[in-house]
Amino acid sequence: MSTLTRPHRQLALLRSRLSSDRGAATAEYAIATMAAVAFAGLLVVIMQSDEVRGILTDMVRSALTFGG
Repeated sequence: MSTLTRPHRQLALLRSRLSSDRGAATAEYAIATMAAVAFAGLLVVIMQSDEVRGILTDMVRSALTFGG
């Protein structure tokens, strides 16, 4: 028979489960994906600005006319 009492066995089982790294990579990928989606959303909002659109259009024009 085990020397641990039932609450101690449950606590030991809980500690072993919490110390496991199982699923950590999946959680990290999920966090990284959410950060990428948030950044993409921010870029969409910025790119819809008339001022930014004008700056980018001017940059493309100057790049295309630089050689000619």
